[in-house]
Amino acid sequence: MSSQLIDLRSDTVTHPTAQMRKAMYEAEVGDDVLQEDPTVNALEEYAAGLLGKEAALFVPSGTFGNQLALFTHCERGNEVILPEQSHIVQNEGGAAAIIAGVQLRTIFPRLGYPIWTEIEGQIRKEEDIHYPETGLVEIENALSNGDVMPLEAMAEIARHLKALDLPVHLDGARIFNAAASLGVEAKEIAGFADSVMFCLSKGLCAPVGSIITGERDFIKKARKGRKIMGGGMRQAGILAAAGLFALKEMIYRLAEDNQKAKRLAAAFQKTGIFEIQPQPVKINMVFIRFKTGAYSGLEGCLVSALKKHSILIYPPENGWIRFVAHHDVSFEDIERMCQLLEGVIDEVMDQKPER
Repeated sequence: MSSQLIDLRSDTVTHPTAQMRKAMYEAEVGDDVLQEDPTVNALEEYAAGLLGKEAALFVPSGTFGNQLALFTHCERGNEVILPEQSHIVQNEGGAAAIIAGVQLRTIFPRLGYPIWTEIEGQIRKEEDIHYPETGLVEIENALSNGDVMPLEAMAEIARHLKALDLPVHLDGARIFNAAASLGVEAKEIAGFADSVMFCLSKGLCAPVGSIITGERDFIKKARKGRKIMGGGMRQAGILAAAGLFALKEMIYRLAEDNQKAKRLAAAFQKTGIFEIQPQPVKINMVFIRFKTGAYSGLEGCLVSALKKHSILIYPPENGWIRFVAHHDVSFEDIERMCQLLEGVIDEVMDQKPER
């Protein structure tokens, strides 16, 4: 086993850089609940400008930010329309029911990302005592499956919902990866949503934290919601300093991570025995599984075999294995894995039981 670990489980495993740690050490702090922490204030102002919004709020995590957005936009008993595979549905512990007290009405987008006609049919347009009221539509960009939603699809959804006076929340956990893929600034993506959450700790190397942005009145209301949810972090400037450094210094290198994922995909493609999603690779994530045939069902064995070579990935989910490139995995690391791949596949084949 090699002693050099290659951790491709997630871009959340990144470590703060030396310069980021220095910024944290030197951060000027105050009581953020009283809005007296100058570093938090600077982060929020910079983040709002970066996304073209009036205001922003520093929160502990992406899940916290998404749930705070639901809590702020919606009344209890409202219905939120969103894709079935969205992070809010699949990975936030049912928090929407607990915190905001809302019902989730899911759709199954044919293209992976939702289009207006799929959303339109789920909106409660008639007043009826039997129906909950639609309070919010939620979309993602980038998507949790590694795909990127086209701006045209976002624009059409935003235009129709504005006419209906319904807000849009964007889970933009990896919005900067999506922006790099689309060749636009993040504010162009954010412009199609009333509120946006993005993560500082996914690929940007900050140790903790996320941001929600929106209109000034929305953020004012969300600030109280953050306090209710236990997110008043007092002298949080030490953490905010990492986030501010991340936004100023780290976002424009994310295209490199997208390229690393494409290199991985090409290596798997070359073997001829894997299915790869998305096609083409869009951001820093690639999903693979064996094609039906001699290797089918051996994804778990592949995970174990890679671990023997100090390559970490999460176990398969619904048959798919996810690889996530990030700052702490170099191009050299990616090449080493690609060179090992053929031998690893032979090891996996040796584990296949005889029929």
